[in-house]
Amino acid sequence: MQKITFLNNQWQIPNNPIIGYIVGDGIGQDVTPVAINVLNAAVEKAYSNQKSINWQEVFVGEKALQQGKELLGEEALNLMKDLRITLKGPLTTPVGKGFRSLNVAIRQKLDLYACVRPVKYFPGVPNPMKHPEKLDVIIFRENTEDVYAGIEWEKGSVGVQKVRNFLISEMGVKMRPDSGIGIKPISKTGSQRLVKAAINYAINKSRKSVTLVHKGNIMKFTEGAFKNWGYQVAEQQFIEQLAKEGAGNSHDKIIIKDRIADAMFQQLLLRPDEYDVIATTNLNGDYLSDACAAQVGGLGIAPGANINYETGIAVFEATHGTAPKYAGLDKVNPGSVILSGVMLLETLGWQEAADMIVAAVTKTIQQKTVTYDLARQMENATEIKCSEFGQRIIENM
Repeated sequence: MQKITFLNNQWQIPNNPIIGYIVGDGIGQDVTPVAINVLNAAVEKAYSNQKSINWQEVFVGEKALQQGKELLGEEALNLMKDLRITLKGPLTTPVGKGFRSLNVAIRQKLDLYACVRPVKYFPGVPNPMKHPEKLDVIIFRENTEDVYAGIEWEKGSVGVQKVRNFLISEMGVKMRPDSGIGIKPISKTGSQRLVKAAINYAINKSRKSVTLVHKGNIMKFTEGAFKNWGYQVAEQQFIEQLAKEGAGNSHDKIIIKDRIADAMFQQLLLRPDEYDVIATTNLNGDYLSDACAAQVGGLGIAPGANINYETGIAVFEATHGTAPKYAGLDKVNPGSVILSGVMLLETLGWQEAADMIVAAVTKTIQQKTVTYDLARQMENATEIKCSEFGQRIIENM
């Protein structure tokens, strides 16, 4: 039983790593234990007794309060830093106090600048598209700037009046007096490290293109700058590497291109197979990742991760909410946490176990033995519990 270390921008993975887990609030109590069971079973089946995961609980959210701790205390943050890799269920925040969002707070305090969202169709999943299988993208969404920086002043407040007066008198800006004001900082540093991570992913996974998505036709010095800085990092840091290595073999190339954000929504609906890796700003990425998930069946089977590729700290998480009315009912789909666990296994380099889970999830869905969210949309489906869905996946490995 050993901790994961990080050396020369690479995770050093022992055969028996200690990995953190946050159960989460609401339905976290249902989905997270099921996901852990599935991951353990896959590792055992793939590697016998040669590899195993040693899980250590990290107390955040409601479970932290039950332990007499803060919602998100320094102890929990330091443990996530120390362990480096954590699996997380959904978290909520009590209304009217504390953090705006525990999920956002974790990303900001650990500087998890890349929100990575793979979106791919599982055959048999109900969806609104004629050809959902054409969509196979990985979205890299900047996680610390733009609207996530949270810089804003409420209408009528002292702060908004000061900012408004400055903008009008010093900058010549026209603005209605009943305005709230928000500022969206987008930096060269934040943009380039995000694009660098996306291009590195494309190289390592033999992907064909990276698309920079922005609203630079309107916001030229933030969104437009993101695009320009993205091309700069591609040219300055990767052109020699790509010329030598290609994307899989010496004859391949990675295309770096860009699209305006509103046009990108149409492109992903009408020509999804022309896109591969997407790198974008925070708000654009929020919209796009959820919209893409809807095209292949919804957030119930959409995985996600928040990663700092420079410090080697990563949190793999459910992309859906806490759905408190279903908490403890053993009812909801655990697919999002399970598939986030697949991303975790891939980060460990345990591809055999990851592939085993993907194949078993696919088989289980095709057998139409699914949780209620999928069963109600399928003909002749058998509705099973959350825990039973996890067990069926294990049996299908």
